[in-house]
Amino acid sequence: MKIFFVALCLLLAPISFAQIGQPKEITTSQTFGDYRVHFTVFNTTNIPAQVAEAYQLVRGKDRALVNISLVKITEGVPSLGLNAEVTGTAKNLMQQSQTLKFITIDEGDAIYYLAPLVFNNEELLHFTVDVKAPDQSAPFRVTFNRTLYKD
Repeated sequence: MKIFFVALCLLLAPISFAQIGQPKEITTSQTFGDYRVHFTVFNTTNIPAQVAEAYQLVRGKDRALVNISLVKITEGVPSLGLNAEVTGTAKNLMQQSQTLKFITIDEGDAIYYLAPLVFNNEELLHFTVDVKAPDQSAPFRVTFNRTLYKD
């Protein structure tokens, strides 16, 4: 079930944003030397009820998940998700801020981080996420925007 959830997150991320007003191609990762931070945001209604229950995630038309993973590139090959400290915020156009509270999903050989958030239909959100690898003194900062739509 865990592998199913990771695959679902990766497959649904592009679909969630192929809507009016969104560019056809959106950035979903940023590279920092040997590290790459992957980031997606998707509606919780895309998660099957049994998976949401297993991870204690609340599903709803006005709820989304921010999905973050950190990989290290060694000889051109990315690792699976690594352990990291992840913090962040989401701000709307009125500068109202939501602190993102990430939970760790550890599947043994892959680790990723999910943060739930509530949004209004057609709301443009500005995300700032800091990801700190254990062997780095400073976090990697990624910023991105997403317009979210209720299903």
